[in-house]
Amino acid sequence: MKTVLITGCSSGFGLETAKHFLNRGWQVVATMRVPREDPLPRSEHLRVLALDVTDSESIRLAVQAAGPIDVLVNNAGIGTLNALEGTATDTVREVFEANTFGTMAMTRAVLPQFRERKAGVIINITSSATLTPLPLLSVYTASKAAINAFTESLALELQPFNVRVSLILPGRAPETRFGENARSRMGSIPDAYVDLAQRTFEGWAQSADVTYAADVAQAVWRAANDPASPTRLPAGADAMALAASVGQSALT
Repeated sequence: MKTVLITGCSSGFGLETAKHFLNRGWQVVATMRVPREDPLPRSEHLRVLALDVTDSESIRLAVQAAGPIDVLVNNAGIGTLNALEGTATDTVREVFEANTFGTMAMTRAVLPQFRERKAGVIINITSSATLTPLPLLSVYTASKAAINAFTESLALELQPFNVRVSLILPGRAPETRFGENARSRMGSIPDAYVDLAQRTFEGWAQSADVTYAADVAQAVWRAANDPASPTRLPAGADAMALAASVGQSALT
């Protein structure tokens, strides 16, 4: 029986992905900053561990407690919405610590076991916002675009060790906490950008195509189990349409 470790499982993509793998008979190590089992189904194949991807000791303890794993899913992350001028330096650093450096630190922590076994899959969840410019998301998009480049370079680096690295690009997902936690870091939008922000939010509200957590879980499942899957997998109707429009629907 294979084991997957998933970060950020308290809600959204991580929670749905944990359920998806449990329903298919995998051992699941579901991690979150404040561990709680109530959002997850009861299962003898489930372990819930505390993990803060911005804390090196927390990472070390969680990976040690998890034991051998076959797949790492780097899902944990945070959002922010604002013009760059309205984004505090501390917020910029917080976003990069979670989204960029946290993903790199988790990956580095599991690499020795994958490399030694010459087997393993690393799946990084970023965003389809990295495919096209969007206002008010400059900091968030930069933190995720860095992981896109990191993933593609790492995939080449780990080929000699039979370790696969994949990238999932979800679209806008109303059922996740992205909007909620992004607005918690928003602060006030500078007056010069208020009209832009209003038009942007109205445009998002009118968008018909969205991504659901189940779309992302299915894409992660494919990346974990299909060695022939593309390195980049858009997930969700809006993400797939966007990827196709910019010619990136099936990058390998």
